[in-house]
Amino acid sequence: MKPKVVLAFSGGLDTTYCAVWLREQGYDVHAVTVQTGGFNSDELALIEQRAKQAGVAEYRLFEGRPELFADMLRPLIFANALRGGVYPLCVSAERIVQARKCAQYATEIKAAAIAHGSTGAGNDQIRFDTAFRVFAPGVKILTPIRDQALTRAAETAWLADRSIQIPPKTTKYSINRGLWGTTVGGAETHKSDGVLPEDAYVLTASPDKRPTKAEQITIDFTRGVPTAIDGKPLDPVALIEQLNDRGGAHGVGRGMHVGDTILGIKGRVAFEAPAAVTLIAAHRDLEKLVLSRQQLFWKQTLGELYGSFVHEGRFFDPLMRDIEAFLESSQRRVTGRATIQWLAGQAIVLGATSPYSLMNPAVALYGEESSLWTGAEAGAFAKIYGLQDWLLSRVSEKGQ
Repeated sequence: MKPKVVLAFSGGLDTTYCAVWLREQGYDVHAVTVQTGGFNSDELALIEQRAKQAGVAEYRLFEGRPELFADMLRPLIFANALRGGVYPLCVSAERIVQARKCAQYATEIKAAAIAHGSTGAGNDQIRFDTAFRVFAPGVKILTPIRDQALTRAAETAWLADRSIQIPPKTTKYSINRGLWGTTVGGAETHKSDGVLPEDAYVLTASPDKRPTKAEQITIDFTRGVPTAIDGKPLDPVALIEQLNDRGGAHGVGRGMHVGDTILGIKGRVAFEAPAAVTLIAAHRDLEKLVLSRQQLFWKQTLGELYGSFVHEGRFFDPLMRDIEAFLESSQRRVTGRATIQWLAGQAIVLGATSPYSLMNPAVALYGEESSLWTGAEAGAFAKIYGLQDWLLSRVSEKGQ
């Protein structure tokens, strides 16, 4: 009986190569695709067809979107997590869910090994390896692409020799599409100033195809969780998918991120994340309205740390559970509605309202009409508030 290997399978160039190569090494390949967003029914059918073309022993499709939102995206929204201030961790969060599903299945069928198609250069290899060891301890991990250090051109030629043709765009660009957004890597992202051509993007409209008229929407949040668009209640997955479609038509969420990889070198990637960029902007504005100054400060500090740990494959550190508890507590009053305008690739927050607003005219009116203090009281406060600066200036005058 042949040993079984479970392969995390996307149907792209790398995982197709892995499926064929592992089969030729004598394994029964069980290809697993985890639907974490980005694939419609036609695309899923093509992935299954590609798996069968590669000669796998079995192909399985698992639904992972609700799990992805509940376990990963929900706290990332709470954290307003943007790597380097711009990148909404499109891929990082998905890898945990994909690895968990694959590992659970490997345990179920008593597989001898579990495999992924990551290279030896990027972050995904660390994320998959770490998660596989947590969820399937003792199961051997196989990484053909990393071990053989193959170029995409070499993989394509090798598969062509076996009558498996890979579309040119798949060969030229590494595209990872999911619920929280899409990343695109290619020759242009290997340079610090490379610019992707329009045909490399898959989710957002090019400037010449975007509407010229602005579109306004409202997003409702309940305790930090997005619950409705334009007053229509939606479950989180459907809500994110709608924002991706509608925001993508305006070109919202495009960007280029350069930063430090887990391995310690600089990396660069293009991304498209209409829903993530829109939701984080709306959520952050609502928080500004209802949270205290100190809450906002520590949320930003711990939110950045949380996002960094997700990105860097440290999701399993107990500190993450501690931060999640803090983030959950911070959302008690983050309930209300934000109004967003999409235009020319931008998601602009026009305003927000909340029953917990700290900018409530009935309590505290900003401006000259405030009735919470008198002018004399304000003057006295200003004098005491600036007292230390005054004392320091006096010392400086003496040359101290």
